[in-house]
Amino acid sequence: MPDPTRLRDSTQIVLPSQALEGLREEIESRFVVTVVPEDEHYRIIGSPVEIKDAGEFLTRNGVRLP
Repeated sequence: MPDPTRLRDSTQIVLPSQALEGLREEIESRFVVTVVPEDEHYRIIGSPVEIKDAGEFLTRNGVRLP
């Protein structure tokens, strides 16, 4: 049986709110993901493939991933 933590990590990225400043609209238009605002951070949720691609895009744009 798969480890739930590993599955969650492959289907979401959690970032501080300021990390997506100026990039949220582009993330939502380029990738099939849902961006959910929560308190002081954003949760980007999608398939493992979309999360991987979105993570690479964020990294190329200077966002440090956890």
